[in-house]
Amino acid sequence: MKNFKYYTIFLAAALIGGCAQEINELTPPVVTPEIPTGSRGNLNFTKFVTIGNSLVAGFRSNALYTEGQNQSIGKIISKQVSFTGSPVVFNQPDINSVNGFSGFIPSTTIPLGRLVLFDPDGSGPRSASPSASATPAREVTCPSAVSTPAMPAPYNTAANPTTPEWAYGGVKTQLNNFGVPGITVGELLVPTSANPSHSLYYTSRFATNPGVSTILGDALATGPTFILVEIGNNDILGYATGGASNPAILTTTADFTTRMNAVIGSILGSSTASGVVANIPNVTSIPYFFTVPWNAIPLDATSAASVTTNLATPYNGFLQNLVTAGVITADEAQRRTLSFTAKPNNAILISDETLTDLTPFMTGPAAGLLPYARARQTTANDLITLPAGGVLGTCVGGSAQSLNGITVPLGDNFVLIPSETQEILTRTAAFNATIAAAVAGSNNRLALADVNSAFTSFVTTKGAVVDGVLLTPSITPPYGGFSEDGVHPNGRGYAFLANIFIDAINAKFSTTIPKAKTTDYSGNRTPITTTNSY
Repeated sequence: MKNFKYYTIFLAAALIGGCAQEINELTPPVVTPEIPTGSRGNLNFTKFVTIGNSLVAGFRSNALYTEGQNQSIGKIISKQVSFTGSPVVFNQPDINSVNGFSGFIPSTTIPLGRLVLFDPDGSGPRSASPSASATPAREVTCPSAVSTPAMPAPYNTAANPTTPEWAYGGVKTQLNNFGVPGITVGELLVPTSANPSHSLYYTSRFATNPGVSTILGDALATGPTFILVEIGNNDILGYATGGASNPAILTTTADFTTRMNAVIGSILGSSTASGVVANIPNVTSIPYFFTVPWNAIPLDATSAASVTTNLATPYNGFLQNLVTAGVITADEAQRRTLSFTAKPNNAILISDETLTDLTPFMTGPAAGLLPYARARQTTANDLITLPAGGVLGTCVGGSAQSLNGITVPLGDNFVLIPSETQEILTRTAAFNATIAAAVAGSNNRLALADVNSAFTSFVTTKGAVVDGVLLTPSITPPYGGFSEDGVHPNGRGYAFLANIFIDAINAKFSTTIPKAKTTDYSGNRTPITTTNSY
């Protein structure tokens, strides 16, 4: 089995292949820019406040860092509103760090910065390194079974901020951006978060009274005149990105409704401000679930024959015996049948909890099949998470014969099976119904930014030409609109998102705020020169 050409090479080729374009293809010809104009109508942006999660904070590449903050939704919209009259002040809790903060290397105090596809100090692929929010560590690393992947990985330098150095030093009562990465709707309403990393982003950074004040309370205390709310994604996102393996972190519809109504009620009751509220996009459509293909396993003839002889043949025969015995149906046996051939795109071996548990029958001569009690290979309907790219093909238990996703089922936290995807879609629809109802009951004070519909269209069409430049729903430079974490937009993606809000504001309040130009904002880095950071 030492002749496997592992998935990490496959992904590296895919990512690098998308980077062969010259950076100037992203930049239109130099012309004298036209200064856009418009009208803010009767809206008052004297105190424009944004409230929400990482998308509001400008979080990208799995970190809060200066460039991302400077291209946050609120910052972009405030610039566009300024074209309609006097400048709009938009103060943010600046982190003042090039690489930012995303957490700590497990069991250490060493901070992790933003994710990168390519080493900022050179043009080569970035090797994988530990991530506090990524996948569990490999049991054993087999040098013969691992290649250096061009996977997104944290960039660690002395420039990364540390607590308390990264605390905001400005006037907290004059802030406009109250976006806190990772928070749920409920965490807007309580002084501290149960999640330590979420607390760090707020309590240790810009809470007016740490341990007592709340994000929503601090935001409303500033006296906002126009409010943007983007919240709720994390009530379902963490469940999805974890392969639906931890139901405890999925917010119930009842709890979401109670908490969202409390947030909107507080906003409407504490001021006369108008505002715009976003609904939740389909989180299963983000690049986090589509960068790693469902058929990512390349096998040469020798390896394919070995897996077939040692696994597929005995397992498939066992299934047929159970069909004959009436334990499983022929249809289920067909779904579970394993096939490995000499080709670059074999399906991934996974466990599917919706299948019959065959453990009681895996005794005696069949005892060796016990790890495959619910095994099958993936289909195009299964979604593989981005962190799986660093796990596929690695060995388990020190054996070069025990390979993740090939001879050992890939962990449940790396896969969304169809029933789990449907569960997430159903819950998202319920959450969005709550948001829509709350906005509809605002006495025309709030507009609904239909991020879900706009995002779905963008993903379905596999991108769009925006401002004369292709923008795609991917992390692949130079045209990808998502940052390296596969979840959050990059600068161009945030401009695209900001324009959804601007469209909603203009439609609701009869304003003519000009839309942002996406090419004014940064994408993901291409490995062309050491001077082109973005």
